[in-house]
Amino acid sequence: MPREPRLLDIRNATIWRGTTRVFEDLNLAIEQHERVAILGPNGSGKTTLLRTINRELYPVVKPDSWVRVLGRETWNVWELRRHIGVVSHDLHQRYTPATTALEVVVSGFYSSIGVQGTLSGLVNKEQRDAAVDTMRELGIEVLKGTALKSMSTGQQRRCLLARALVHRPATLILDEPTAGLDFAASFDYLARIEALAREGRNIVVVTHHLNEIPPGVDRVVLLQEGRIAADGPKREVLNAEQLSAVYGAAVRVAEVDGYFLAYPG
Repeated sequence: MPREPRLLDIRNATIWRGTTRVFEDLNLAIEQHERVAILGPNGSGKTTLLRTINRELYPVVKPDSWVRVLGRETWNVWELRRHIGVVSHDLHQRYTPATTALEVVVSGFYSSIGVQGTLSGLVNKEQRDAAVDTMRELGIEVLKGTALKSMSTGQQRRCLLARALVHRPATLILDEPTAGLDFAASFDYLARIEALAREGRNIVVVTHHLNEIPPGVDRVVLLQEGRIAADGPKREVLNAEQLSAVYGAAVRVAEVDGYFLAYPG
C-alpha cells in the first residue's frame, strides 16, 4: 500500500523573503493527521514558513533541495487551497468592512476575498447551503446578512474560520489565531480549534504565544532566527530553559488544563 504523502516535506531549502535570506538548508517534515504548532518570537521565520506552505514564496533551486506540499513541488495555487484552509490576520484585513458574513464564508470555495461582481454569479445553491451549515456549526448563522463592520472581532474571526472550513479541507492553518480577541473570545475560539483537532483534522498553529497552542496540538517546532531551535513533543519543547534562550528573556512555564502559559522568570 503506497505511503500517504506528507503534508509538508522541506529538504535543504534556502528561502528568501525580499532581500533577506530567512532560511538556509532548512529541513522539516510534517505528516498528515499531525497537529503541530510553529512557535517563535517575531523575526524567527514563522511568516516566511507560512507563505512557503501557501506557495507565496519558493525556495532557491539547487540540487537535493525541495519544498513539497502534499507530495508535490508544484501546485496550481487555487487547487492547493482546496486542500488547505487558512485563517490569518492578514486575510482578515483584506476584506472590506461592508462584506457580509455569508459572502466571507462562500468566498472560501474560490479562495477569493468576497464574492462581489462576476464571482457572485458562480455561487450556486449547494455552496450557499454549505456555507450556512458551516456557519450554524460555529454559532454564527444569525450573522449571515451582517456586514463585518457591525461585528465584534471574535465574530469576524469565526466567519474566517467558517470560510476555511466550508469546503471541508483536511488541513487547517491558523496564523496568530487569537490576535485582537479579548479573553472570552480567545477562550471560545481556542475551544473550537481544540474540537477540530479532536475530530482528527490536520492542525498547524503559527504563533508567538504559548497560550494559543490548544491541548490537542501534540508537537511544537520552535524557531529562532531562521533555524529550528527545537522540534518534538510539546512537553519536551516548552520548557523554561529553552524558551528563555529563544525569546531572549527569563521565562517560567506553567501548564493548566493542557494549555501552556509563560510568565516572567
